[in-house]
Amino acid sequence: MGNILKNIKNVLLNRNTVTILAVIAGVIVLWFFYNMTLENAINPQRVPVATRTLTATEMITAEDFEYVEVNSGFLENANIITSGSLLTGRYIKNETSVVEGAMFYNEQVVDRSELKEREQEDLEEGYTIYWLNVDNTSTYANSIYPGDKIDLWLKAQISGQYVYDEFITSIEVVSVKNSSGKNVFDTDTSSEPARLSFAVTFEMAEYLNLIELIPELNMEVFPVPRNSLYTEEGQEVAYANELLLEMIQSYAGFTVGQ
Repeated sequence: MGNILKNIKNVLLNRNTVTILAVIAGVIVLWFFYNMTLENAINPQRVPVATRTLTATEMITAEDFEYVEVNSGFLENANIITSGSLLTGRYIKNETSVVEGAMFYNEQVVDRSELKEREQEDLEEGYTIYWLNVDNTSTYANSIYPGDKIDLWLKAQISGQYVYDEFITSIEVVSVKNSSGKNVFDTDTSSEPARLSFAVTFEMAEYLNLIELIPELNMEVFPVPRNSLYTEEGQEVAYANELLLEMIQSYAGFTVGQ
């Protein structure tokens, strides 16, 4: 027994043995802290995801979501709704949708009182809605979105000659509808646009409506999109060409706005 203890003592006092044991101890400590760090980093958290595609203005029920586990680190700055109690009985915001399997972002979900039933709800005093007929081509492959500021150009035919010029600048798109009257971007981008709506003054609406009522000029209005900076600058909507206004009034036979 004494020899065994002596041999163990000699082994433990051996420099190489001490080094090996120290390395092993270090590896164990590193492995322990690595696993703790990894577990803290991952720390899976359950979040609700849609069980079907939910379109704008739909109420969310308990059957419309289920839970999946995601990395909690992802949720720190993602603005994701993490509790089903914050979904049930609420609604998908206008002009957005949540596809099947997707998480719910806070900005996509609103209370019933926050929904817009129609474009007129946000109109300022003295404004009305003007609808412009479009298609996939005139909207540049459906690249005009609600909130964009664009220009409207006017094409007319006078005495056999064509006029094509800028008519109204920096006008904001209120909505993009398909042929069924649904918001194109409420469902999916494969839905083709049929009409753009704009909030305009009554005078501006009168000019735009007259364009359709003067057959001898064969006039058409075309949307012309601009870049994102144009929208961000927020310039006031304005007429771009006074001569076009005079032309419309002269053929209409009365003064617009009076």
